[in-house]
Amino acid sequence: MHLKTFAFAAVSALTLAACGSSGGAGGARDTIRAVGSSTVYPFAKKVAEDYVAANQGMKSPLIESTGTGGGIKLFCAGLGQATPDMVNASRRMKASEFADCQKNGVTDVVEVQVGLDGIAFASAKGGIVLPLTPEIVYKALAARPYGKEQTAKTWADVDPSLPAKPILVYGPPSTSGTRDALKELILTKGCESDPAMKALKDSDKDKFEQVCTEVRSDGAYVDQGEQDNLIVQKIEGNPNAVGVFGFSYLEENGEKLQDQPMNGVEATYDNISTFKYPGARPLYVYYKKQHVGVIPGLSEFITQWTMSWGKDGPLAKVGFVAAPDDVQATARQNATQGTVMTADGLK
Repeated sequence: MHLKTFAFAAVSALTLAACGSSGGAGGARDTIRAVGSSTVYPFAKKVAEDYVAANQGMKSPLIESTGTGGGIKLFCAGLGQATPDMVNASRRMKASEFADCQKNGVTDVVEVQVGLDGIAFASAKGGIVLPLTPEIVYKALAARPYGKEQTAKTWADVDPSLPAKPILVYGPPSTSGTRDALKELILTKGCESDPAMKALKDSDKDKFEQVCTEVRSDGAYVDQGEQDNLIVQKIEGNPNAVGVFGFSYLEENGEKLQDQPMNGVEATYDNISTFKYPGARPLYVYYKKQHVGVIPGLSEFITQWTMSWGKDGPLAKVGFVAAPDDVQATARQNATQGTVMTADGLK
């Protein structure tokens, strides 16, 4: 070990010890802990399995599905053994979350865009068929569409060309990055189709966000928690139900489910990788550089991610969509060199 690395590890160990211990006679925690997105969860589990296979004697990382928002809150709570080393995210960290990290001493955060995903809309095979658009989804799911009372009970109430079947959508909770992406990529786009709403965005940003992203709570949209597999089960058992979840869950259950195209574009690997699909979004992993060299195996686990996300890599076999080559190159450099992120570009 180089002197510089040894000094950094020693200082980091002292920092972790001072910031709290989660067990074991004051020694460093010997298991990597990652929290966050339910969408990224199955991919992180696969990377963890491959990491253990490639690093004999290392303990399997603990991967927890807490939702992106909840995971980042835990991650940014501070340094130390009682806090996670990594957070998986199905959206980018917000400026306010980054500020919390900084305030709590988590100053050296490394951002790694690991790949892509799509927000899929699906129903059971042989079930309801809906040619969706962001405008249709917004009118169906908004608490107050365009600031007016929500009166739609059936899809035909939203658009006469659609089936006269009750609106029933199972989807992610407010803590989920998938919910955030649903708001940003679909609901807001549908809301902005109204000129008055576009004007409201400039005059009253807070009201615009409330009107455009608040989801109805009368039973037409059902929050299923951070369990995408449960959403799959719900729609599989009801031909009139629609589910919202990550693309990998649609692909994994292709024999049970059918895609509901958005703007006539299906949620497929190729359409997501080229961003033709309107619901395409980047996926991220963040790690604490201050924990590297202190939590055993953290550096190797990060390296395992970089070996897994290629188009022909192990993650592609479980529904993961590889990012463009230039994005992969930047991500690999950030991951391996520990490039500390700044607030630049955060919203």
